[in-house]
Amino acid sequence: MARLLDRLATRLLKLPPATTGYTVTKDLRVPMRDGVTLAADLFRPVAEAAGTILIRGPYGRGMFAAGAAGVYAARGYAVLYVSSRGTFGSGGVFDPMATEADDGQDVVRWMVAQPWFTGRFATLGISYLGFTQWALMADPPPQLAAAIVAVGPHDFARHMWGTGALNLDFLGWADLVAHQEDPGVLRRVYRQATAAKRLGPVLAGLPVADAGERYLAGRAPWYRDRVTRPDLADPFWAPMRQAAALERADVPILIAAGWQDLFLEQSIEQYTRLRDRGVDVALTVGPWSHTQVAGQGAGLITRETLDWLGEHLAGHGRRRRRTPVRVFVTGAGEWRDLPSWPPAERERTFFLNVNGELTAERAGEAATAAFTFDPARPTPVSGGPVLSGGGVVDDSALAGRDDVLAFTSAPLTEPLTVLGAPVLTLAHSSDNPHVDVFARLSDVGARARSRNVTEGYLRLDPERGDGPVTLRLRNVAHRFAAGSRVRLLISGGAHPQYARNLGTGENPSTGSAMRPATHAIALRTSSIVLPQVEPEG
Repeated sequence: MARLLDRLATRLLKLPPATTGYTVTKDLRVPMRDGVTLAADLFRPVAEAAGTILIRGPYGRGMFAAGAAGVYAARGYAVLYVSSRGTFGSGGVFDPMATEADDGQDVVRWMVAQPWFTGRFATLGISYLGFTQWALMADPPPQLAAAIVAVGPHDFARHMWGTGALNLDFLGWADLVAHQEDPGVLRRVYRQATAAKRLGPVLAGLPVADAGERYLAGRAPWYRDRVTRPDLADPFWAPMRQAAALERADVPILIAAGWQDLFLEQSIEQYTRLRDRGVDVALTVGPWSHTQVAGQGAGLITRETLDWLGEHLAGHGRRRRRTPVRVFVTGAGEWRDLPSWPPAERERTFFLNVNGELTAERAGEAATAAFTFDPARPTPVSGGPVLSGGGVVDDSALAGRDDVLAFTSAPLTEPLTVLGAPVLTLAHSSDNPHVDVFARLSDVGARARSRNVTEGYLRLDPERGDGPVTLRLRNVAHRFAAGSRVRLLISGGAHPQYARNLGTGENPSTGSAMRPATHAIALRTSSIVLPQVEPEG
């Protein structure tokens, strides 16, 4: 089975051929400081190991995990794959991300004392398995030689509440984790395939915390705490906020991300903060959503991982990437090598204008636009950086809604390439201080089909007073073709990506009363600035 899995992975992912066979020792017990033991599998190459790889996470050590670990074992690395506490045979109670820092230190303490340990190790993994790496690097062990983090957050609290609004994706993830050990592979696959349909009525329910708890039926006891604590300074969040790793990690780190990924902005921050400290860091960003990274992006990321391990762990490889940063430019369908991110840029400003136009000239002094957000009928959103159903979609229907403002440019006379984070400035007011602002930049093609490019979301401070609202959209690398149009969509919500603003000031997860809000925008001083790279013709 191991050989078959490796042959399949080698062909599908276009990997270099295996160099050795390997053995698997299952269900090792790794002791924690509180007496709990974690379950682990060890993959050991038949040949002398070139280094050790540590992978930790809550998703089990089944065929998919074994195939991933086997890829590296078959190329000369010893791989220790450890299940998070409370999952797949590990003792204790699963409390997402709360114990990963301490448990990581205990796993390393045990690992380096084993006779098979090679003296140096690297970490790797995707998503939650990326968080476990940052948690370890907040206090990096001396034996750590390198890390490869794919779409992995370092600050889970900020993902949940960083916009001021609750990220409702957490319910879908809680549902997935709560049932991932249910018997029957086909049953689990079916459950996941029908998750969106089942979760729809739950996400529409109020209060949010109660609706989620009823649905989860006690299988995720940690759910309520995370959806009812909007204060990022709450000590509850401390173990789930590992930004210290960005100041303490000093090993070579490869970061992989996707333009439509949940954690893109944290991946960009990881790269920039490490780069600014002089750490050897590289960044690859592809055209992927979160789930697509493990599918469409798997081949490229695995090949880059093998190169990184060869150079920094085994010591027999050479750097194959030409520049520290590689990004896929959507709209152009091409990869671009860059010395840094974001690249040097000039600005292209579009002003919001009357009749839904996006222009190079300002609107008249008295020009305004308005819409009403009704939390009883929250503005929907499709595609974008969500866990299920995310990515690039046709969002034309949004522009026609009465609770959305749409501003569209004239057809471009030449291509426009945007690399970086667009910034939206709105002269905004509302008749209710409790409001959110959602903005999306879309590409309207020659056939009038609109496809999302990037977006941003912000819950406004009800005490903010007068003054412009500035919203920094997510980073992007996209080329608008000649003849296409730039579209800006503005609304007061993006449900069910974010919990609706109830308009009352109540805790968004425990409240149920609702009050609409009318937003008004003075167009003359409202604009979006795009970081444009070199002129193109």
